[in-house]
Amino acid sequence: MSNDADFDLIIHAEKALLPEGIELVTIGVRDGRIAEIARGGQDLGTAASAEVKVIEIADDQVLLPGLVDSHVHVNDPGRAEWEGFASATRAAAAGGVTTIVDMPLNSLPPTVDVAALETKRAVAEPKAFVDVGFWGGAIPGNTADLRPLHEAGVYGFKCFLEDSGVEEFPPLEPAEMTADMAEIASFDGMLIVHAEDHEVMTSAPKNSGPRFADFLATRPREAENVAIARVIDAARETGARAHILHLSSADALDQIAAAKAEGVKLTVETCPHYLVFTAEEIPDGATTHKCCPPIREESNREALWQGLIDGTIDCIVSDHSPSTAELKLLDTGDFGAAWGGISSLQLGLSLVWTEAAKRGIELAEVVRWMSAAPAAVARVEGKGSIAEGNDADFAVFAPDDEWTVRATELWHRNQISAYDTRTVRGRVTQTVLRGAPVDFETPGGRLLKAR
Repeated sequence: MSNDADFDLIIHAEKALLPEGIELVTIGVRDGRIAEIARGGQDLGTAASAEVKVIEIADDQVLLPGLVDSHVHVNDPGRAEWEGFASATRAAAAGGVTTIVDMPLNSLPPTVDVAALETKRAVAEPKAFVDVGFWGGAIPGNTADLRPLHEAGVYGFKCFLEDSGVEEFPPLEPAEMTADMAEIASFDGMLIVHAEDHEVMTSAPKNSGPRFADFLATRPREAENVAIARVIDAARETGARAHILHLSSADALDQIAAAKAEGVKLTVETCPHYLVFTAEEIPDGATTHKCCPPIREESNREALWQGLIDGTIDCIVSDHSPSTAELKLLDTGDFGAAWGGISSLQLGLSLVWTEAAKRGIELAEVVRWMSAAPAAVARVEGKGSIAEGNDADFAVFAPDDEWTVRATELWHRNQISAYDTRTVRGRVTQTVLRGAPVDFETPGGRLLKAR
């Protein structure tokens, strides 16, 4: 056994969520990694020296692996008034998220070539309170940039099949998507797809206004279903890894399950807002709840939960897509014109656990969906579970604490939230990043590169 004096940190927890389940553990951390785990009350070794920092986890709290959120729009540089790395990563840490992977839009420039990636990395490095990785972007005309971006360390490439909402990140035609998948398959990369079909969207109603039902009609389930079929066909043809972003339409679950059973390299995520809200409960004019694809009906929400339970959906991530209050058009409540995006980076674990507990789902399953699974999908190494050799990233969670969300108390730069005044269950009380408690004053995050 190791000598405790060799450790930088020791954690004692009556309840720690390991891959095998919840156990009594003592964990020794060295150089930011989990060096040793003693189970069932065993000692790590000889008596600890006075210099070693010790964290004792209260009996009513659970030591969790730090969460991994692989779908975050930080928007920095270029639109830092929408969010920014300092505010976003503080919010992440407050919610128990110790690793984020940043989307290639809506920053300026978007991350569609190596120069843009280096610009973003330079902005992020001095501001990050958690570890940060980056997605690249696939847009018309940048196929030649995909391999260099991959070699520079992006975790994969995002594309849209419908208007992204920002002109500098245009969508791909289906043929371009397939061509890019073939290129990406040549180096075992992954294409992650905002799957709403342009042709279907063209035939859908255009005008919206303050009625949520009218907005819902502008983004029908069929748009997702057709786009997902296109992604499956392209992944089958090219052999590439493909990932469906923010699944909203439960109608697509059968074709997703069939594709996986066939051996298509397909993974799928959904988001807290699709698992919490229903279309029936959203008030007219409540543009805080606008996102694309949209929140759908109660029956659809329950089918998404079932898709998680049976493994058709792989993981839950935030799709944190903030903006200024002005862009949400809170004064007019026009769903058609308001910016689409819901901010939940700080709240995801509490939101999902609240709903999961109502359905009899164990905390271990929730954490797997929000930590190990997104780490595996994005291939973020050393993250996602409490295991020897992994980074010493932890969230201390009080699962029975009930509290009320107050938008003005969140770390998000723009303190508007679809969840304002909502009562949730479970609170993150402390976050540890590579063996150091996050103090929200001194940035300690590192920039990650895919290998």
